[in-house]
Formats: sequence, structure tokens, C-alpha cells
Amino acid sequence: MKEVTHILIVEDDEDDYVLTKDCLDELSGYSFKLFWVTHHTLALRELQTGHYDLCLLDYRLGEIDGLSILQEATSQQITTPIVMLTGQSDEQLDQMALEAGAQDFIIKSDLSSPRFDRAIRYALSRKEIQQEKLERQKAEEDNRSKDRFIAHLSHELRTPLTSILGYTEMLLESEMHKYASSELNIILNNGQHLLNLLNDVLDLSKITADKLELKATKVDLGELLSDVYSLMNMSALDNGLMLSITSATPLPEKIIIDATRFRQILINLISNAIKFTKEGSVKVELSLVDATQTPTMLVKVTDTGIGIGQDKLVDIFRPFEQVEDIVTRKEEGAGLGLAISSELINRMGGEISVTSKQDFGSCFTIRLKLQVEESAPNKHLDIHLSKKYQQDTDKPKLIGDVLIVDDLVDIRSLTGHLVQTTGANVEFAENGLEALNKIIERSQSKPEFSLVIMDLHMPMMNGREAIIAIRKQGFTGRIIAMTATLQQSIKPELIQLGFDDVLAKPIDKKILWGSLSKYLTNNSVTAPPNVTLLAETSNPNNLELTQTKTCLLVEDDSDSAQLMSLLLAKLNIKTTLVKDGRSCIRSMKERNHWNLILIDIGLPDMNGLDLVKKLREQKISGEIVILSGEEPDRSILSQLKVRRSILKPVSMNVLKKITSTLT
Repeated sequence: MKEVTHILIVEDDEDDYVLTKDCLDELSGYSFKLFWVTHHTLALRELQTGHYDLCLLDYRLGEIDGLSILQEATSQQITTPIVMLTGQSDEQLDQMALEAGAQDFIIKSDLSSPRFDRAIRYALSRKEIQQEKLERQKAEEDNRSKDRFIAHLSHELRTPLTSILGYTEMLLESEMHKYASSELNIILNNGQHLLNLLNDVLDLSKITADKLELKATKVDLGELLSDVYSLMNMSALDNGLMLSITSATPLPEKIIIDATRFRQILINLISNAIKFTKEGSVKVELSLVDATQTPTMLVKVTDTGIGIGQDKLVDIFRPFEQVEDIVTRKEEGAGLGLAISSELINRMGGEISVTSKQDFGSCFTIRLKLQVEESAPNKHLDIHLSKKYQQDTDKPKLIGDVLIVDDLVDIRSLTGHLVQTTGANVEFAENGLEALNKIIERSQSKPEFSLVIMDLHMPMMNGREAIIAIRKQGFTGRIIAMTATLQQSIKPELIQLGFDDVLAKPIDKKILWGSLSKYLTNNSVTAPPNVTLLAETSNPNNLELTQTKTCLLVEDDSDSAQLMSLLLAKLNIKTTLVKDGRSCIRSMKERNHWNLILIDIGLPDMNGLDLVKKLREQKISGEIVILSGEEPDRSILSQLKVRRSILKPVSMNVLKKITSTLT
């Protein structure tokens, strides 16, 4: 059945309407439904409905001409294609109609000619293309809206979870655990379950939007499996089960894989096996096949649990499909783990399958092609309790002054408590502005803070604004960002702004302690009598520093200039900023030697290359580097004796390479 095409005919002469209708009826391949109006007001009212695929508009409608209707339709952003009809040939009128927005201009005597057929088909094709474009734009906007919503949802959920999990752990470590240990563990376990569910939903959203990226790095396979065993063994023991991880064949020591995602897959499969196994064991066995060709690793996760019915196996890797425990119904979950694991394995170039027999257990098999180092030997696994988990209760002993910045008092207090348990001193600020004032005040009388831990989302001055203002004040200490928004691109962006590291909310105390150990001084180390620990140094200026180099930055965009100044400051480069060519030339008269001169190619008063020519005429000293949004002409750069250029956006690595060779 042909799709119906709706056409509005605006014509005040009935004979001409009948003629137009007859010509349309003769066109093959279409099923037209026509609507006829004779007055311009009715024509605009119908066009505003958006119901029509095409409008055929007569040029003469009494005292009103069709051009007026066409112009009014265009001003109202009516998207229905309009073809103008007229009784006589007029090139000027033809041009005016097209300029006013008409798709075509047809003389009524041509209605029975192939030209009319082509005009109708062309206009309708344009309509389809435009409709597809609008639908694509709407879909893209819907995806952007969904991404914004998910980022906001993630932030809003992670913030209260920080308090729930953090304070529950505090109570479990306090005297209170004697009276409510069982209840507190229930809160902690359910809070962690909610956090895992949130992470699964975010992962599924990234997969659906095709935004989930894998980052393959060189990984010690034995260490990774030891971590997984250490993490899951306690859960298995709590359920009265034996967990084992073994290798049936020698395996490569080092593999190239996304360690985080591979660990996630293993934890998902082992967690499911433990969840649906009442007694017996969960066994993970790894083996290497096709070792002479492309090495392929098999990972089998076998349990002695309730098994899966054959009717369920077809849908088991689909999102939100749960294997229901028909006896107790207490272990359903959200049905996301297997779907996410399957998608991750596919993206790694592998595959997953399952065999199962109800009441006897299940076996999930991963088949994964490996990237390995050619020189790496193959060995049988030596799975041991990971040191990370053996020592996870040992808090580091640290010294130093830490500033905690967060507008939420409970998270501020919780983070402060976790820092204080290491022995470090803590001060608090409620927003970026208060933090800035504390850092300025402290610089006048005391050594600067050893570390600042700062939330990104705060009133008055948020974390991004604060880091720029703090670094402008010359603060060189370490600053860690706290955020509940975990888009993949956020860490590089924050590092570029001047942060040294990023902590995810809810705060994991082990990860926090790891960051503190990295940036604060270990108090368990005894310094020799003639050596002063860095955190105890009262005057940082006593430290031997390399001689500061200088840079003149010529950049009119304030945001770009601010970012580059911060990056250069981190590289111990003292930067002077000017915003146009004339200011640069004046600066050269006051001082004609700079280690580095960075010049944007598109300055407001002159081209950057013209500025270089003027500077060469003044015989200034210092390396000149061009900044540009597109690759500049290498022959022109060679003539101007410019050896290097930087393609925007500017990164820390690029600046580091350039400044490392300055003299």
C-alpha cells in the first residue's frame, strides 16, 4: 500500500484547481490526498498545522499575491515545501519566489509537462531529506539531554551515598559496632549494592550510546587475578562456599588488556555464581589455546548452584533479564551484570557462552584473544591473597596539613575524619572562595597546605573557578578534586586546569588513603638528624630550585591564555601575557630577551606571522613558537626561522616537550 502524500492547493480559480488536480492524478508512484483553500488566511492557518507534505501556491489570490504568503510562511519558520504556480513566464518573479523560500516556480501551462512531474518529485524528496535531518537532530539532542540527565543523576545519587557508606564504616570502626554490628552491616551492604547498581546503569547507558571506551594497558595477569580472588573470597566464605582460581595450562605473565573492565567481568561472573549457589564451590579455571597462532585464553566460571532453565538461556545476556530463584525470590538483582559483561567481552574481541543444568549448576565460558609481549614467558598461576587486601585495614601514618573543601557538612566532616585517622592535620572550608582566602591568609604566616581536597560542585565559587584562582595566587601544593560526575573525559580536563588527581564520590577510604600516602609525608620514616622532612620545612624557599625560565605569551582569548599560563606555571615557567601584536612589540622594547615567545596566529590587530617578521627585524632573542587552530604553512615558518608550532588545543605534554629544550 502506497504511503499517502498530503498536498495543500492554494488557488482561487476553480478551473485551475481542477486542472492541477488532474495533473497530479496522472503522476505515477504516489497516492495524493488533496486539500483546497482559496484564501490566504486559510492557507497560512493550514500551513501552520505542519500536516502537509507539499503546498502548491498560486501567485495571484485576489488582491494578495503568493509572494506575501510565502514570505509570511518563511518568517513563521514553516517547513512545508512550497511550489509557486503562475499563469505567465516572468524571470524576475521566478527569482523573487526562489529568494523568498519557494522550492520551485512552475507556469500553469507546464502542469501537464515532465517539468511539473520533476518539480513535485524533487520537492517531496527535499521534504524527506529535511525530515530525516530533523529527526536525526532530535535524536542527537535527545541523546545529549539523556547524557546531561545521567550525569546529573549520578552526581545527585553519589553525594548522599558518600554519607551513607562513609558514616556507616565510621560507626563499624567505633564502639557503636558492639551494639548494632548486624544492622550497620545491612546498611553498608545495601548501600554498596545501590552503588554497584548505579555504576551498572551508567555503564549500560554508555554502551547504548556507543560511548564506552576501552583502555588497554600492560597488566600482570597473576596480580589481577590475585586481586579478584582476594576481593571475592570473603564473600564466598560468608556463603559457606569454596572459591578457587586455577590455570589448566601455563599463561602469559603480562597481557595487554583493559584491566578495569576485565576485572569487572570476572567479578560479575563470580558474584552471580556465589549468589545462586547454596552449597559447594565456585571454580574459575583459565587455559591457553591456539598458543602457536593468535593466543586465545579460555576462562571458565563453574558453580554448583541452582542452574538455569533452558528456556532462560536464550535471554540471559539481555539487559534486565533476571534468573529468578523460584524458591525464595530473594536473589533476583537488576539483571544488568551479564548484559554488561557480554557487551564488554564483545568489544574486547571475545565471546561468552553458557551451559547449565537446573539444580546442578552452570558454567560460563569466556573466549578472549590475547595481546601479549613476545618476550613474556608463560607460567602456571600462583594465586595468593593480594597484599592490597591483606593490608587494607592498615591506615598509613602521615604528617601534613590538609584543607578539605566541600559545601556539604556531612561529607566535609566524613572526609576530614578519614584524613585525621592517618595523623594528618585538617582544616575545613565550605566553598572555593573560603578556600582561596584560607590559602592566601596562610601564605602570609605559615607554610602552605600540604594538600587540598576540593569538591567541584559548590556555591559562590565552584571547584573549577577556585583552582584557577588558587593557582593564580602562586599556590604550588597538591590539589585533589572530588566529584560524583564520572565522565571519561573529566580527569584529563581537571588535570589541565591544575588539579593533581581526582577522587570519585562516594569516597572509598582505601583509595583516599592511597592518595594521601602519595602526596603527604610518611610519619613512620625517621629522618637522619641532618635532614629535614619536606612537610616540616618551615621555609620552602630553602629548597634548591632550577632557575625559572620566562615566557611571553601573545594570546587574545582570555580562557586559552589562562589555561596556558597555568600549564606553564606548573612547568616552572614565569609567564607574561599580552593580548595583541602592538602590546608585544612594546614589551620587547622594555625587555628583548625571553626564553620562549608563544604567539597566536590570529591576533586582533595583526596576523601572528606578521608579528614574527617585525620581531625578527628587532633582532629579539628567544625561541618563537606559533599557536594555531590549523596547521600553518611550513614554508612560511621556515622563512621566518620558526622551528616549531603548536596545534590547538594546547596540552601539558606538548608544552613540556617544548620547554624541556629551552636555553
